[in-house]
Amino acid sequence: MNLEEAIKQKKFQSAQQKAWININYTFNYLSDHISKVFGQFDITQQQYNVLRILRGRHPESACCNEVKEVMLDKNPDLTRLCDRLVSKGLIARDLNSTNRRQVSLHITEEGLKLLTEIEPVMKEYSVILNNLSDEEAQTLSNLLDKLRG
Repeated sequence: MNLEEAIKQKKFQSAQQKAWININYTFNYLSDHISKVFGQFDITQQQYNVLRILRGRHPESACCNEVKEVMLDKNPDLTRLCDRLVSKGLIARDLNSTNRRQVSLHITEEGLKLLTEIEPVMKEYSVILNNLSDEEAQTLSNLLDKLRG
């Protein structure tokens, strides 16, 4: 379905305005779908992102600033987010012996196991991108990179 049909709007002030609205509409569309996937596993998109980052560093740990720097969502309350993951047993915190204010995070075996369970469901979800050829997907990625400057 094209944007005009989806939001029942025929005219836009400019091609740029239409693109902006289309990006927002598509972001919300994709977010709604992925939230349903993560809801099956009782985690949020941001929690998944933290787990994914820590899995990439495994078996090493990462300090909170390192995690926050590479998160897809740059505005989360990382402390509260990590509190929830710790309470679920998916990550653990370690205090730095030389700098007590620095906290290191690492993924637990339970967190690794959860990511392994999520993988096939994520693969099914990514079928939504099969509407694009490899070349179209690459063009879209390039255009989004260009948009961010």
